[in-house]
Amino acid sequence: MPNAKQLTKRQLAVIEDLFSGEFDEQAVLDKHKISRNRYNKWQSDDNFAEQFDRRIAGAYRQSVALIARYAPLAAAKLIQLTESDKAETARKACMDIISMPIFAANRKTHPSSDEPRLAGTQPQSAETQQLTEQIAGRLLAVLAKEKDY
Repeated sequence: MPNAKQLTKRQLAVIEDLFSGEFDEQAVLDKHKISRNRYNKWQSDDNFAEQFDRRIAGAYRQSVALIARYAPLAAAKLIQLTESDKAETARKACMDIISMPIFAANRKTHPSSDEPRLAGTQPQSAETQQLTEQIAGRLLAVLAKEKDY
């Protein structure tokens, strides 16, 4: 397995700057005086591509960890929004809450493949979306009746 030491300091610096978020790709190439041709050759080099892919995978893991860290806060906020005086806000909060178990089930039944992706980003089928809207409607009707009492 190739390792990062097989890359030049210049290649490592370019990768570092690409993932720093400070510059866009062309600005990074300009900063390091790398021609587009040379950069394209680097991208086809297995060692460079592997290090680049490793950085992408690491960035996705950090994103998933950040989302997981704030999930309880987001869930609590959604619960609060179900009590909103604005019917549309409450409805959307209910929809999101109802979708949460589906989101978790998608993560368990569709684990990530070799390519990195945020967990639960698979699109919902029309059938699942329709069912969710039906349940949300029923839930809102029940909530409305409870407020009348």
